[in-house]
Amino acid sequence: MAFERFNPPVSRQAGGRAALSHQQQQHHRLRPAVLAVAVACLGCALGPAAAQGSASSITITGRSAATPALAGFGDVPLAKAPLQASVFSGQMLADQGVTSLGALTRLDASIGDAYNAEGYIANLSSRGYTLDNRFNYRRDGLPINAETALALDNKDRLELLKGTSGIQAGTSAPGGLVNVVVKRPAAGVRQGRLEWREPGSVLGAVDLGDRFGPDGAIGLRLNLAAERMDPQTRDTRGSRRLAALALDWQLSPDSLLQAEIENSRQSQPSVAGYSLLGNAVPDPARIDIRRNLNAQPWAQPVVFSGNTASLRWQQQLRGLGAWAEGWRLTAHAMTQRLKTDDRTAFPYGVYDSDYNCSDYCDRFAPDGSFTYWEYISNNERRRSGALALTLAGQAQAGTVLHRFETGLLRTTYQARLQDQVFDIAGTGRIDGSLQTRPSAGFGDANTNRDERGLEWFARNTVRLDETWQLWAGLRHVRLDRRSVRTSADSSGSLRATAVDRQATTPWLAASAQLTPKTLVYASWGRGLETDVAPNRPRYVNAGASLALTSRQAELGLKHGNDQVEAAITLFDIDRGVSADIGPCNSNNASCERRVDGSARHRGIEAQWAQTFAAWTAQGSAMLLQAERRGSQSPGINGQRPVNVPRTSLRLGAEYRPPALPGLALQANFTAEGNRVVLPYDSSITIPGWQRWDLGLRWRQATAGGALVWRLAVDNVTDRRAWKESPYQFGHAYLYPVGPRTFRASVQSAF
Repeated sequence: MAFERFNPPVSRQAGGRAALSHQQQQHHRLRPAVLAVAVACLGCALGPAAAQGSASSITITGRSAATPALAGFGDVPLAKAPLQASVFSGQMLADQGVTSLGALTRLDASIGDAYNAEGYIANLSSRGYTLDNRFNYRRDGLPINAETALALDNKDRLELLKGTSGIQAGTSAPGGLVNVVVKRPAAGVRQGRLEWREPGSVLGAVDLGDRFGPDGAIGLRLNLAAERMDPQTRDTRGSRRLAALALDWQLSPDSLLQAEIENSRQSQPSVAGYSLLGNAVPDPARIDIRRNLNAQPWAQPVVFSGNTASLRWQQQLRGLGAWAEGWRLTAHAMTQRLKTDDRTAFPYGVYDSDYNCSDYCDRFAPDGSFTYWEYISNNERRRSGALALTLAGQAQAGTVLHRFETGLLRTTYQARLQDQVFDIAGTGRIDGSLQTRPSAGFGDANTNRDERGLEWFARNTVRLDETWQLWAGLRHVRLDRRSVRTSADSSGSLRATAVDRQATTPWLAASAQLTPKTLVYASWGRGLETDVAPNRPRYVNAGASLALTSRQAELGLKHGNDQVEAAITLFDIDRGVSADIGPCNSNNASCERRVDGSARHRGIEAQWAQTFAAWTAQGSAMLLQAERRGSQSPGINGQRPVNVPRTSLRLGAEYRPPALPGLALQANFTAEGNRVVLPYDSSITIPGWQRWDLGLRWRQATAGGALVWRLAVDNVTDRRAWKESPYQFGHAYLYPVGPRTFRASVQSAF
């Protein structure tokens, strides 16, 4: 999506609170028997009994699991690392029906929806902060651009690293980083999968891997997938495909070369959001939530195409002496090329043909009417590159053990776009009864971007004794960012901007191993984001660069034994916010973009998993207090952020009947508190909601391998509610909880 999406030229804008400026960018009754099963399963999840481990569990403290690689602590077990992370295995993703990043919200209470529209880019939040799709996502630890549809068919697992990201990323939003881990070669992998989802989505995939040559020195892994997409929301039929190949070559016991390449394509109409009806939140039970307001005769699908390739060389270093061991040099390079055709029939406020609005600029009218805007931005091309050189190892100095990691990361990003269309087409209605002609096709400039970054980082873990460890990290980043419009404005200007900035972000932590099973830690760190004042005449500081710093303090406790894993965290994150100050109308020098206070998020987060006999139970919860502070604008301070619930809860249980080997019965419960709809009026909220999901997994042994059958129903009670209320592009949107949906799959190992 172009950064200036939904931004008509200033000359065609009118006044009004939500003018399109750069800154503002059938209720079914559940059968009693089914409800009884759901309630019983929740009792299992909350009861003390819970189970001998299931491979689908979330890794919480990680007694044996390594800390996610992007944290930079090498092979330190997650249970001993001074941070919180969740690791979602491939089996858990399959059990929960997760086929896109947008569905991660059902797995962890700290992850939320943030304009998470079906058929479009996944937009997520962590600890209440929206993750930046350009800077908060990683692939095998290297930065990638997530302004696309990321396929998961060739991913081994997903990792969520929570909290500040200043030690792991030069610039990124606080709250967390998402890392996708590619499947690597393994011997004897022969798997096929067929999946159906109501009403007509069908997915077929194969996963093949083996090792060849002397001692299996060469490995291959091939993943192929194709899907006909026909989800519950009508008029969203599409398709996607994936082809991915991973190779490795063990050149010697100390040298490993890895390579992988991926090609993907997805074509599907996106789902447009609903909105307020005047000052009222519409009742979702009285709306056909399967209707897609994007369904106009001239609407076109969003098409995402991508090619990604990486090469990694790891070399163990020998002969450094008895005082140093385990040293390793890693060179890791990746390139990503994306192409997007972004098109939609976009419901937006109530405007006349001269682009003027009166009372309902950022919402629908009370009678459910709104204005359709035709948006077309074809042939968007984005190219990202990353090269990391890392040296890691440990050294003994007397009784003190040091674990070091240092390196350089070079990143590049290039966006080449074309002029876009964002023009009024006509009037629509929330019941879908009105169809319009396409717009006149009025064009507007887009923005091309070039970004380069060079980061130096160093980390050191100091083990003082069997109890105490100190952790320290430092990252220095140099940024060079340029932008220029795709065509000149009426004055002949291309509105070019240039930003050169350097910053250093530190991170410190101390941990104490109170018992062999219990760790307590405290950490503090800083992060960085940047913003640029739009290069337009109405800004007195047009083109100026703004540094948005964040800081985080965290106190955590982890405990894990053979039956229980648990973690609890207190966090306090304060992040700078930029805002437009002044009338900000069409007059020159009427507006100033500057840092305007901060958004402070404080909360408590807990995770838990327990195993006993035939039961497994797990859960996560978050209590969040978020507010704006230090703003110069009246009525802002103390306001709760839009689309951020105060409470989130995820519970799950799995029972494996001893009398039926291979069978697992599953139940999951999701609940969230209410969310604010408008950034300037916290009195308007959408209610909290809850949802039940039920499923089963049956592993059936066969002569040549095994079959894994899965059957599930999401939203068993067909709960009708608004799941999120994003305020995007200067407009209030509402997205519903999906209707009751059945899904089934079979996976074959042969």
